[in-house]
Amino acid sequence: MSELRFDQVSVRYGHRHTGLTAVDRVSLTVPSGQVVGLVGESGSGKSTLARTAVGLSPVSGGRVLLDGTDVRRQARRNRPVQMVLQDPSSSLDPRMTIGESIAEAMPRGAFLRRAARNVEVCRLLELVNLGSDRAGMLPGRLSGGQRQRVALSRALAGRPKVVIADEITSALDVSVQGAVLNLCRDLQRELRLSMLFVSHNLAVVRHMSDLIAVMYLGRIVEVGPTEAVVTDPRHPYTRDLVDAAPSRTGNLLADEVAATADVEPPDPHNPPTGCRYHPRCPIGPAMRSDRQICVTTDPIESAGERPHGAACHFAGSPALPDRARA
Repeated sequence: MSELRFDQVSVRYGHRHTGLTAVDRVSLTVPSGQVVGLVGESGSGKSTLARTAVGLSPVSGGRVLLDGTDVRRQARRNRPVQMVLQDPSSSLDPRMTIGESIAEAMPRGAFLRRAARNVEVCRLLELVNLGSDRAGMLPGRLSGGQRQRVALSRALAGRPKVVIADEITSALDVSVQGAVLNLCRDLQRELRLSMLFVSHNLAVVRHMSDLIAVMYLGRIVEVGPTEAVVTDPRHPYTRDLVDAAPSRTGNLLADEVAATADVEPPDPHNPPTGCRYHPRCPIGPAMRSDRQICVTTDPIESAGERPHGAACHFAGSPALPDRARA
C-alpha cells in the first residue's frame, strides 16, 4: 500500500493571457489502502488532475508524490501508479489480442519466458472474472463491460500500488455498471490498493469511496469522509450535487437552487473573482446582496479552518437550507 499526494498541483494549457488553468493549486491526499472519490461536473478538472499522476497531463506547478517521491522521477513503464481510462474501446489496441495487450503492460524484466507471461495473463483474466480463453481474442469480439475488465486487468499487470479509475463506468450500459464497480471495489480490498476514483456521479462515488473530494472549476471545494460529506455537506456546490443525485424519494431541489439553476456556468478561461461558485450559489450574493465578501475574497485561502476544508465563507452557516437526502 502507498500514499499518493497532490501537492499544490496546477495544470495550465495555452498562452499566459489566453490559456486555461484546468487545475489550480490543488492539494489532495489518497491515503494508503483507501479509496478517494473525486467528484464534480464535466469540465471541473477531475480527469486532468488524475492524469498528472501517470504523466498524461503536464504539471505546470506543484508536485505529485508517491510515498514522498515525485512520480516524474520514476520510469513510466515500471511506475507503481496505473490508470484505467473511461472508454475501453480507445484504451485497447484493436489489432492486439487481449493477451498481448495485458502482457505489454507487465513490468520490464518481470517475465522473461513466454510461458510465464502466458500464465500471468491467464491469472489476471481470471482475477477480473474473465476466462483464460479470452487471451487470444481481439477487443472487438468483447462487450463493453468485458473490455473494461480487460482494461482493469491490464492496469493490474503493472503491479501497481495505486490505481486511478477515471469514469470507468460512464461508457457502459447501466446493466453492467454495478458488476464492474463491485469488481473494482473487491479487487481494491483484496489487493490492498490505494485508489483515486473519478466520477461525475455522486451516487457511484458514495458506493465506492472511503473519502470524497469535491472539485469545481479547477479547485477542491470540500473533502472529508464519505458519509459525512454526503449527509452533512458544507459547501453549497456539494449540496447541489447531493440534491441532484437520485434518492428513494426523487430529486428534491430547494427553492434557492431552483432560483439559480438557469445561471450560465462561468467561463473557465476567466473564472470569477473571490469564490468561483458565487454566480451560481443559492446562499451567495446572487441571492443575498449583503454577502459581497464572496465576490471580493477567495475562501480557498482559509478553507483549512472550516469543516471538511470547505471553500465557502459561510460553510455550516444556519442559512444553509436543510434538504432531504437518500
